[in-house]
Amino acid sequence: MRVLVVEDQVLLADSVARVLRREGMAVDVAHDGTAALERAYEVDYDVVVLDRDLPGVHGDDVCRQLMREADRDTPRARVLMLTAAGTIADRVEGLTIGADDYLPKPFAYPELVARIRALGRRSQTAVPPVLEHGELRLDPAQRVATRAGVRLPLNPKELAVLEYLLTERGRVISAEELLERVWDEATDPFTTTVKATINRLRSKLGDPPVIETVPRGGYRI
Repeated sequence: MRVLVVEDQVLLADSVARVLRREGMAVDVAHDGTAALERAYEVDYDVVVLDRDLPGVHGDDVCRQLMREADRDTPRARVLMLTAAGTIADRVEGLTIGADDYLPKPFAYPELVARIRALGRRSQTAVPPVLEHGELRLDPAQRVATRAGVRLPLNPKELAVLEYLLTERGRVISAEELLERVWDEATDPFTTTVKATINRLRSKLGDPPVIETVPRGGYRI
């Protein structure tokens, strides 16, 4: 899942990003509305975590612009609005603007993660809560993968790659697409990060092989 966190409080933004990355999400951060819109035009995010009270371009205006620019032919980014104002009137107004969900500050990180995952599922075509392929089973919410009932020692990025391949099962996924959907903007696009991660993942998944390499195409399950 690719997530954009828009929060002008730098420490809070960094804290949220760390938590989401530990959950296997690819996270970019913006500290004002202008930067948020620039990133949203360049990247197809699944979820935008948007502070309502932003300097410069207000969070409400960012949300409205995202709604106006959404392509009707492709799933749009879902917006989770954050604010210190937590009255019912504030929540109703935020949802009326176009936000998909609303979370008042202060919030608990487990709830934030759960809400982001729920919105992420809504931004995609229908995906089962547990992904399976033969003896391979992945529970994205619990961040647990097993094969033949044995838990696999996968790190967050390996889990994220496996989740994306299982979600798109049968479709060939290029290294460039994996880099865009699983890693954030800080990753060097010319590195061998994807290949190295795929190799580690194959080793941990064991035999018979699950991930196929398609020459000049990419990878698929």
